[in-house]
Amino acid sequence: MINNPDQKPKTEKEKKGDFIRYIGIASTVGINMVASTFVGFALGYWVIDKYLNSHPWFTIILTFLGIVAGFRHLFRIAQKAGEKNDDQ
Repeated sequence: MINNPDQKPKTEKEKKGDFIRYIGIASTVGINMVASTFVGFALGYWVIDKYLNSHPWFTIILTFLGIVAGFRHLFRIAQKAGEKNDDQ
């Protein structure tokens, strides 16, 4: 739907470019979810719990914080995408 009558419809090339951009964003979100969870786990397990001998508490806490960081990134990406759709 075109809100602005002066705005031209997108060409096939522009639609394909948008699709590729969205695929890139989706893959970035997936990679970020896994990476942030792994970093939280690794810091908790191999760095803090190993040296403080407080197994498994910091592993659980930092893994949870890594998951929260991944979802925070996901929500920021979704919010930016929503703002771009509202502008168009």
